[in-house]
Amino acid sequence: MTRIAIIGGHGKVALRLSTLLADEGHSVTSFIRNPEHAADVEQTGATPSVLDVENSTTAALAEALKGHDAVVWSAGAGGGNPARTYAVDRDAAIRSMDAAAQAGVDRYVMVSYLGAGKNHGVPQDHSFFPYAEAKAAADAYLRESSLTWTILGPGSLTDKPGSGRIEVDPPREGGAETSRANTAIVAAAVLDLPETAGRTIEFRDGTLPVAAALGGLTR
Repeated sequence: MTRIAIIGGHGKVALRLSTLLADEGHSVTSFIRNPEHAADVEQTGATPSVLDVENSTTAALAEALKGHDAVVWSAGAGGGNPARTYAVDRDAAIRSMDAAAQAGVDRYVMVSYLGAGKNHGVPQDHSFFPYAEAKAAADAYLRESSLTWTILGPGSLTDKPGSGRIEVDPPREGGAETSRANTAIVAAAVLDLPETAGRTIEFRDGTLPVAAALGGLTR
């Protein structure tokens, strides 16, 4: 059994992920900001833990992560407030990386998005710009950290059923829909594949089974 911490545990991807991991026999701690979401988390088989990552110090985060084997960052400010977007998606994410290192939790999986990076191309006057900037900074910090990291870049998220089939490194033109269920399947898969460490995996819904798609990357 592996102890896995999910930060942002009430998100739609996170709830699906915790269900998958719990069903696989892992022990899952899902960190949530709102205690009213605890019942939803419990239904997935995970253990809810209330933690305001936006306002938690690195030391507090490290204490919460102590004893886990891996961390999945699936939190987000949800847009609408640029200051909070930077506070959560950049600053808190970076503190969680430092905290994981302090707590001795080496494995770290970041849920980012397809096209994230310093050359994201989002205009400065666009409402998505703060999120794009925040994710670019957090992803870059993770790549330079000492952690055993994997960054996931799903395309535009949908609530379609999970097919368990994806396309890795899809072309930027055309549709890039990615179901949240498939995103959770990929996140669960990479936790079991140390060969995916040090990789940024961009993907969308496709035709290749997840195991085969990720196996092609690790050869």
